[in-house]
Amino acid sequence: MAVLRWGLIGCGDIARKRVAPALRDLESCRLVAVSRAQHERAEQFAREFGAERWYKDWRELLKDEEIDAVYIATPPHLHAEQTIAAAEAAKHVICEKPMALDSQECRRMIAACRGGGVRLSIAYYRHFYPVVARIKELLAAGEIGKVVLAEIRAFENYRPEPDDPKYWVTRKERAGGGPLMDFGCHRIEVLLNIMGAVSRAWGSQGRLLTDWDVEDTSISLFEFQSESKGMLAVSRAVEEPQDSLDIYGSAGSIHVPVLNGGSLSVYKGAGGRAAGESSAGERREDHPPHENLHLPYIQAVTRAFLENSEPPVPGETGLRVAEIIEEIYGS
Repeated sequence: MAVLRWGLIGCGDIARKRVAPALRDLESCRLVAVSRAQHERAEQFAREFGAERWYKDWRELLKDEEIDAVYIATPPHLHAEQTIAAAEAAKHVICEKPMALDSQECRRMIAACRGGGVRLSIAYYRHFYPVVARIKELLAAGEIGKVVLAEIRAFENYRPEPDDPKYWVTRKERAGGGPLMDFGCHRIEVLLNIMGAVSRAWGSQGRLLTDWDVEDTSISLFEFQSESKGMLAVSRAVEEPQDSLDIYGSAGSIHVPVLNGGSLSVYKGAGGRAAGESSAGERREDHPPHENLHLPYIQAVTRAFLENSEPPVPGETGLRVAEIIEEIYGS
């Protein structure tokens, strides 16, 4: 079996929970090296996940000739610089979301990878959720008639203090924006995947409970080229967690109470459907994601890199998400 040799830039929470385990466990991957500014922690991380080398400076990792591709798992303000440098070093790139601080940086990243003859993918791993694929099947089959409205809610009660390692999510110069940028971007990719191209987007943001220089709450509205409508609400100020997706059509509706869980219900019938209740016209299905949410995505991208073919969720998708977010913030 062909094997892709990986370098991991950034050893934070997501890298530890999902990325490094996938690069270690997949037969098509070999984790060659990791980099982290704190060298002793880089060594500890490398030994934990079976990486052969570790670097304090990510630039040194890019000089490693045994590495074919890099996974960039650093804060957004570093993505453009690191992706462009990786392209210049002839490494394929997976870059964490959001792709960059703005669409201009995204374009530079795409141009650098094209110029360097390497492939670029953005880590919108929900693209490979079985429940998302099932929803697309149902819509294509006309199960709920003409799609009228898609609605997503994503709330997390997370307001980090200054000593929190992830406090950077509250700083615009490092994160680019608040929850719309941080995890709302994932949901925008889901909407693009399910609903198709967006023709217009706008919204409203606010700081309801914080003094951050980014929003803690955002509501966004979408018009799709299909003429269907969409709504996305994201917040770090709400106590109750939410991760829901609801799609309403002319002949029924689809409801996913927890997108990361994978259970869905299809409702068809007259008489209404009370929130949280089942009815005679409701069919329930379960399409759970892989235990490691990142693994199917990394597996598919690795295959594309090995074949030097267009990877799933290419840089152009990351750029389109960035453009939509800019349109929402600008409104």
